[in-house]
Amino acid sequence: MRYFSEKEEPATSTDELFMREALRLAKIAYQEDEIPIGAVIVANQQIIAKGYNLTERLNDVTAHAEMQAFTSAANHLGGKYLKGCTLYVTVEPCVMCAGASYWTQLERIVFGAKDDKRGYSALNEKIIHPKTEVVGGVLETECATLIKSFFRNKRR
Repeated sequence: MRYFSEKEEPATSTDELFMREALRLAKIAYQEDEIPIGAVIVANQQIIAKGYNLTERLNDVTAHAEMQAFTSAANHLGGKYLKGCTLYVTVEPCVMCAGASYWTQLERIVFGAKDDKRGYSALNEKIIHPKTEVVGGVLETECATLIKSFFRNKRR
């Protein structure tokens, strides 16, 4: 997994562009009092699926942003495999979402903020498909600020 420090540039401006869309979706989740995580799936430089956390609205612990995007992308493509696709997500995927990404056979996962408590890499990086490239730290500060703000407000 490649991880960018605060001082490094993201992998490409394309990664930053698509991460900004995921961040826009995370802000919608924030406004709806959902944990503010957004995700988009890209194929051939086009967004084919979007999602944000809906666990509260759907009363479903599996309704994470990534899971919403996986389902939408599979419907769009007409099959369960997302080969050649990239997942952009504002926070490092949890173990459930990382495990689901394994079965989709994504080409790449690009995330913003690391999740030291619940992120998949805290437990086992081998949960990601071995052919999937992982890039972390794209727009990290913006992504981390949003989620930290959400939980800070919840504790008040």
